[in-house]
Amino acid sequence: MPIAVQDIYKNESTKKLRLVLYAAKIPAGFPSPAEDYIDKKLDLNEHLIKHPSATFFVKVEGHSMINAGIHSGDTLIVDRALEPADKKIVIAVINGDMTVKRIRKLHGRLYLMPENDTFTPIEITEDSGFQIWGVVSTVIHPV
Repeated sequence: MPIAVQDIYKNESTKKLRLVLYAAKIPAGFPSPAEDYIDKKLDLNEHLIKHPSATFFVKVEGHSMINAGIHSGDTLIVDRALEPADKKIVIAVINGDMTVKRIRKLHGRLYLMPENDTFTPIEITEDSGFQIWGVVSTVIHPV
């Protein structure tokens, strides 16, 4: 199944949500008491959202971008203020369908490239109904 945008969410980053940030690196081996290492509070909006009024979230469905680390069910942070450029991952509308792909310019032609060898690149032509909605800045991938 090609990857597609499942849902679109507006950014509501006017609210501050400060979470605890631990100064010590957490080992993946033996557990240690972490309360002694509390350093400061961390607001993920400050780190993940550079242009709040131009940012939105999308939930994706499908497997065409799996080699780029984008899996079905992931949430993407998309920034419309970022300039789409060669090799960037974008949210695009092609012939009325919204999709997530890597944009590539090769030999003077424009393509939307999947990141899964079982899918075919999409060439953008003058006849294509094509628009870029934004550039993906972050992938939120639940474990």
